Amino acid sequence: MKVKICGLNITRDVQLCIDLKVNFLGFIFYKKSPRNIDLKDIADLSKFKKGNSSFVAVTVNPTDNFIKKNLIDNFDYIQLHGSETRERVEEIQNMGIKIIKTIKIEKEEDINKYKEFNNADIILFDTPSMEKSLEFPKSLITKLPLGEKYALAGSISENNVENINKLGVNFFDLSSSLESELGYKDHLKIKKFINKINGLKN
Repeated sequence: MKVKICGLNITRDVQLCIDLKVNFLGFIFYKKSPRNIDLKDIADLSKFKKGNSSFVAVTVNPTDNFIKKNLIDNFDYIQLHGSETRERVEEIQNMGIKIIKTIKIEKEEDINKYKEFNNADIILFDTPSMEKSLEFPKSLITKLPLGEKYALAGSISENNVENINKLGVNFFDLSSSLESELGYKDHLKIKKFINKINGLKN
């Protein structure tokens, strides 16, 4: 079972997530987001001993220049949330970084889009809205491909993760459900969620 927590603050949240052995730590580079990371803070990531955690830069149609200048050597993965093509995924991989490609799901037919991106390292199935927390349609969860390469986002929380896991999902991506104030992660909520996950593993 894997967990990715997105929209983290480099100063406040990173050490906690590493200590809790969160698998993927997501940092948003999207100026419209209340969770947007200031580029000057990226250098602080080098202070942390990641252990088995991976750093993820969450982007929308990033340019080669942005990737090379800010992301290479600082992040393990780039998460692509825009209109990137299969060819673009390969171009970015060739720069020396792994790819999480987001597939936005509104209806069942959308799920098959993931096949276009089987060259991505991880596929993330998400709701259409990047910044508003929409619940992923429960009826579609059972239609998703299974396995460690496939993650699910969309209003996952401590309260529903057990039921979602029973539907076959074992890779969870969370953001706003772990906040008590917009853009600020609630450390108690993070701890409770990870405790819940650890309990499901046992």
